[in-house]
Amino acid sequence: QVQLVESGGGLVQAGGSLRLSCAASGSIFSINAMAWYRQAPGKQRELVAVITRVGSTNYADSVKGRVTISRDNAKNTVYLQMNSLKPEDTAVYYCAAVPVGGINYWGQGTQVTVSS
Repeated sequence: QVQLVESGGGLVQAGGSLRLSCAASGSIFSINAMAWYRQAPGKQRELVAVITRVGSTNYADSVKGRVTISRDNAKNTVYLQMNSLKPEDTAVYYCAAVPVGGINYWGQGTQVTVSS
């Protein structure tokens, strides 16, 4: 069992920045990768960024160049640094833990709202 708690969302003007945090606890040694997803109103949940156990990363084309996923292993925390935010980035952002051969664990989500 893995528990995830997101924080850091809020209201920001277009062009601004936010850093989201995801604190993990439980059986974290079973996790192969951590990811950030987002879901905007009326749209499907989409993958934003992934970081693997060895530290490799990947990003959705829509955020590439503006977003960085990172981790602090000592704190069991993964971050999503978002810069140059756009109104279309408005969504609930979810942290996910991906175990090998298992079903993802999910956090409760944190709201990000970007105003024009």
